Amino acid sequence: MTVVHPIARAWITTGGTGAQNYDEFADDAEITAIVEANPHSALGIEMPHRAPDSLGKSFLDALPDAAARLAEAKADGSYTPAEQVVVLYRISAPGEETGYGLFAMVDTDQISTRADEPGLVIRNEDVFIAKVRERVALAEALGHLLSPVLLLQTGRGDELHAALAAATEAAGAPAATDVDQAGRTHAIWLLGPGPEQDELTALAGGGELVVADGNHRSLAAQTGEFPRFLSVITTPASVAIQPYNRLVSELTTTPAELLDRLRAAGAQVTPVEGPVEVPAAGGTVHLYLAGQAYAVTLPHADGGRLENLDHALVERLLLRDALGLDPGDKRVTYVGGDYPASWLTGEVDAGRAELAVLIAPVTVDDFVAVNLAREKMPRKSTWFTPKARAGLVVAELPR
Repeated sequence: MTVVHPIARAWITTGGTGAQNYDEFADDAEITAIVEANPHSALGIEMPHRAPDSLGKSFLDALPDAAARLAEAKADGSYTPAEQVVVLYRISAPGEETGYGLFAMVDTDQISTRADEPGLVIRNEDVFIAKVRERVALAEALGHLLSPVLLLQTGRGDELHAALAAATEAAGAPAATDVDQAGRTHAIWLLGPGPEQDELTALAGGGELVVADGNHRSLAAQTGEFPRFLSVITTPASVAIQPYNRLVSELTTTPAELLDRLRAAGAQVTPVEGPVEVPAAGGTVHLYLAGQAYAVTLPHADGGRLENLDHALVERLLLRDALGLDPGDKRVTYVGGDYPASWLTGEVDAGRAELAVLIAPVTVDDFVAVNLAREKMPRKSTWFTPKARAGLVVAELPR
């Protein structure tokens, strides 16, 4: 019995509604600009308080606006209904490996967050509970899920990859396509009940599923007691891990004192001349503050692989110990790999931030090892690309 199921009642885009997920932005003003340029973007529903005609409202106060926008999109033909379907998904771009996935529903009671908790869905990262509450409130207000959780099939990934590639090749013209901000083409095909649907759901649920993107959304499904959540099940060959950096808008000490505190904790601090880049490999992070870059080798901690990940050391030694900041402090912004190093340093140079922290990507080996041990990754430490697009497939929640 698979843990992956068809979507009982889906709403499929007819074009123009696709969007980056709500948590892919370092600056909320970008969301407003995108919705202003494309009022059909699902971002206007996912982040209703950032839509141009709802600015000034709180997230909760803007929820009726979100519901109205979704109802309008369904009424004007931006979405078309389908029942008992899974949706084939292909992401392609010149010069990149083609990625594949399957939109489907996954049993919420399969989520496991520790070694002694049974379940095939492994959630691997600490979360911000306020964001979870927002996702629950949005889903309850809409009665629909627009943004999928990206799950990595670790047990039968190669088989699933081959099966999805063959299925999309034989499927003919896609039901819809969408081009994202990086120029990738996202294409979808509907697949109704039958042997092929059964085969793909069995492969998709045939081994441990690691949450690659959507930790908050998966916890929202548990908190909201939704029996199933919307997912894209993808394969290791379809994704890569990019850097996940940090900006600190306001320091709690002077730059010189910050560096002294790091040295006192055992860090090696070396000035770096020239353009600042993300480190090519783990072990050293790059800091940029007051117009100067530094290579900082943080001392290893007692413990194993998890405690000595660069992101864990930054969270503990830099943010907590040296700056006295909780990782959830509003002065800390988490900036995914779609933003280059030059953007982060530019924010410091422009005075919108006082510190940029550039961290090498987590390796796939480390990510898999931590997950299989049912340990939690540090917050916002893995930026998987390509991301599953929101607003292409909408799942109606049972009433």
